[in-house]
Amino acid sequence: MSGFKTFLFRGNLIDLAVAFVVGAAFAGLVKDFANSFITPLIALLGGKPDYTRLSVTISGTQFPYGIFVTSAIAFTITAVIVYFLVVLPTTKLIERMDRRREATERECPQCLGEIPIKASRCRHCTIEVVPATEIPL
Repeated sequence: MSGFKTFLFRGNLIDLAVAFVVGAAFAGLVKDFANSFITPLIALLGGKPDYTRLSVTISGTQFPYGIFVTSAIAFTITAVIVYFLVVLPTTKLIERMDRRREATERECPQCLGEIPIKASRCRHCTIEVVPATEIPL
């Protein structure tokens, strides 16, 4: 029983549970945003984007392909929203933060290994290098 208790209180499981709950809440937020703003905009341009009633019948069997079409449209809208409102701004922010971070290592001109900026000798190939005070960005 102690092994199970250790498993439950391990940090990875708690982090995963929190990520799942936050992800589910975020999915609801994106879905509601799409339903409240994006879908009505699309409806203004091309009519109501609800295709759930579309189906085809072959040999007496009904294939409701409209459900899939509606889900595919919702997925595409959600992916676009997440990309432009979350991924793109976050990527730009991380790039901006990385530019401001001071470099602590540089590449050895001989072996291309990473060495400290102020090093006068490569720790990998032992070639003498000129110490650099600053690496240009």
